[in-house]
Amino acid sequence: MSHSEHHIERNSLAYSIEKSVEVTAQKCYQCGKCSAGCPVADEMDLPPSMVLRLLQTEDLANDEKVLRSHSIWLCVTCEMCLSRCPMEIDIPSMMDFLRQKSRSEKKVNPKAKNIIAFHKSFLNSIRFTGRLYELGLILDYKRQSLNMTQDISLAPKMISRGKLHLFPGMIKGKAQMARIFKKTSK
Repeated sequence: MSHSEHHIERNSLAYSIEKSVEVTAQKCYQCGKCSAGCPVADEMDLPPSMVLRLLQTEDLANDEKVLRSHSIWLCVTCEMCLSRCPMEIDIPSMMDFLRQKSRSEKKVNPKAKNIIAFHKSFLNSIRFTGRLYELGLILDYKRQSLNMTQDISLAPKMISRGKLHLFPGMIKGKAQMARIFKKTSK
């Protein structure tokens, strides 16, 4: 059965992915090259090829398993999987969509708490200064994740070497940056 003949369930996660980011899970024939090349596959509960396989079943329990997995949060969008895939399946775009869906449906894996805290802190840094302010990022992340003492001994060395600045640099177009954030947060 070719892809064009495949009837995809409208209530399945595979259907949502296909409609939203134009990634077709059914194209995967399970060669495993994505999982073999993934630098974080060893840390994942479901390697990329398994995520695709679960999506292919179009079973709601498997969809739930994918949305609650830790794997979707570990993907670093390096595109190694995409470069190795003989079917050119854009797994990084799919993973990004799955993260958004997981958050919107409140199904985030508890192990992903610190990843989300870091992501929020990174965006907050850019929202308020227009660029990455590392010390602000670190302090905000520590506040959100409650990992107060982790890596604290590195700070004095980084400051003395000019790698960590005490005050943020600001960009000229802060109002424009604020508009971008306002548009994308809707």
